[in-house]
Amino acid sequence: MRSRTGSVREEGPWHGPLLVNSALMVALVVVSVVGMVVDDRLLLGESVWVKPAKFGFAFALYGLTLAWMLRLPHRGRRVSWWLGTVFAVTGVLDVGFIAVQAARGTFSHFNTATDPVNTIGQQVFASGVPGLFVANLVLAVIISWQKLTDQPTRIALKAGLWLAVTGMMLGYLMGFTGPQLVRQSDGTVVGLMAGHTVRAGDTARDSAPGLPITGWSTIGGDLRIPHFLGLHGIQLLLVLAVALLALVPRYPWLRTETTRAALLVVATLGYFGLVTLTCWQALRGQPLTDPDSTTLGAGAALALFVTAGVITVYLRAREADRAS
Repeated sequence: MRSRTGSVREEGPWHGPLLVNSALMVALVVVSVVGMVVDDRLLLGESVWVKPAKFGFAFALYGLTLAWMLRLPHRGRRVSWWLGTVFAVTGVLDVGFIAVQAARGTFSHFNTATDPVNTIGQQVFASGVPGLFVANLVLAVIISWQKLTDQPTRIALKAGLWLAVTGMMLGYLMGFTGPQLVRQSDGTVVGLMAGHTVRAGDTARDSAPGLPITGWSTIGGDLRIPHFLGLHGIQLLLVLAVALLALVPRYPWLRTETTRAALLVVATLGYFGLVTLTCWQALRGQPLTDPDSTTLGAGAALALFVTAGVITVYLRAREADRAS
């Protein structure tokens, strides 16, 4: 890639701390999978090791994405390197505490137990989660002003970072769902100051069975859904950018960067709409599996918007082909 002065701007080295973060997270996933096999303890009806496995996988994937992104030529590399390091270190501390609590057979998030391990861990969370959010927010601001790479990939990266910021912000809403009582793996009851599920007056709402694998609630709104969608939008948009480029030989109307970039814009707007829709549904205490007519109508309108956007981009691309 060349700078405005014509000099070649080379990719930087891989971000070491983020790679170490991802390696540790992969190791945690392996340990957690083994734990699911050999450890029969349960929390909320699922293995105590499911949560560390989910967080380990998510952080491994996001850490690799950031490490690759920070290699791209951009201004402010020193600042972005330190922000990546803050994210890597804080992520290891936070997910490490989740793993420790899983090994102890108890809850990591919102746990009000007064034992020393939990007390220290909650302090780690109280400082670590804002650290992750601020590091990601400042990175999004820095990257938003950069050219980085080709236009479609650039849109995917920038939009993905802001989707992650949005997803992290939505995670804070879980802290306002109200207290509840749940059972630890040994059967004893512990209080949680909040939870994932929005369901008025239910002090054991997270204890109800959820969807397979994700565990998302089937009895009330679940704020983990928009939180999850926001955090992983960057990977989906990057996959879309790569897929569109791979389809160029078969569909010549996709050959220009402008056309593919326009499709990424439509996808980004649609994805932000999906995050908004699922958050709105969750805040209304409505399960993902049981949408009412209002939610279905909003979903249909969003689908029509995306479809119209794609058709518009297609027609303009074909018109440009004929004109040339």
